[in-house]
Amino acid sequence: MIIIGCDYHPGFQQIAFVDTETGDCGEQRLEHCQGAEKFYRDLAAQGKKVRVGMEASGHARWFERLLGELNVDLWVGDAAVIRAKRGRKAKTDRQDALHILNLLVKDDFPKIWVPSWENRDMRQLLWHRHRMVQARTRIMNQLQAVALNEGLRCKKKLWREHGREQLENVRLAPWTSRRREDLLQLLDGLNPTIAELTQAIEREAEKSPQARLLMTHPGVGPLTALAFVLIIGKAERFQCGKQISAYLGLVPLEDSSGERRRLGHITKQGNSLLRFLLVEAAQATTRTIPEWRSKCIHLTMRRGRKIAKVAMARKLAICLFWMMRQGWNYQQVMKFGSHVGQPGNRHGVQ
Repeated sequence: MIIIGCDYHPGFQQIAFVDTETGDCGEQRLEHCQGAEKFYRDLAAQGKKVRVGMEASGHARWFERLLGELNVDLWVGDAAVIRAKRGRKAKTDRQDALHILNLLVKDDFPKIWVPSWENRDMRQLLWHRHRMVQARTRIMNQLQAVALNEGLRCKKKLWREHGREQLENVRLAPWTSRRREDLLQLLDGLNPTIAELTQAIEREAEKSPQARLLMTHPGVGPLTALAFVLIIGKAERFQCGKQISAYLGLVPLEDSSGERRRLGHITKQGNSLLRFLLVEAAQATTRTIPEWRSKCIHLTMRRGRKIAKVAMARKLAICLFWMMRQGWNYQQVMKFGSHVGQPGNRHGVQ
């Protein structure tokens, strides 16, 4: 078997390889995309088993697709763990490739879970809608500023039929009028696109049994449920709620030593889209469930509103994780969850 340690860059890759049967080894720099593609196709033509290890990085979809077509075993590793395993302080591309190769040979490579191509493509649907909504929000904010400058203070009523008519009838200077027209035209083009993407997300959520299960939780809609299923993937990868919270970046950064313990802001080391959706969904859940609202108010009085929002998002993430792992809907969680026996759940398990 040929083992290759790859230090991947957007424009090139530095590799170090060894043949475990013959003992041949070497190093090479491959330019993207023609040089690298020719090298791996020639390697696959030899009929030997090939394993490639690389750090998790962006802009490598074409490379992963190429290795998949050639039936090359690709291992993607945790970049932070690989960096921590490096002993020396000196760092070059050649040393990085040799370091990855050494971890592969010693069977000490920190391999991580990689989602399927269908999963990744479905995530693009979520991201596309999210970016379109952000663009619409920026356009609406600019139109609100134009209206306020002219003394038109309608807030949300500006987007109704009467408010839109008032905005269009305001007399403006030539270039301000041009800006208003362009912004309204962009807004009219974005609304149908967002509606179409929302319907597509709803259809995909209905096709997923796990997403339908999560949607039984109050405050969780198709977008949050589908995003949670796609990004978490296999719930069996995690052993407890603490691991889910850390994976999503909803735990505080700790820098403690000796008798001193210091907790900072949340790590934000997870998927930013899912973290945003969980915070939004947790606020909807807080408005729906009295127990959640009471806890949120208590945390707000103690620690502030921002910390309370993140805490409720962490609570929601853990709840959705156990629903997904156990295959329970919300009613089953309320009946058999860890809170059974507490006030309001005295019936316990029947």
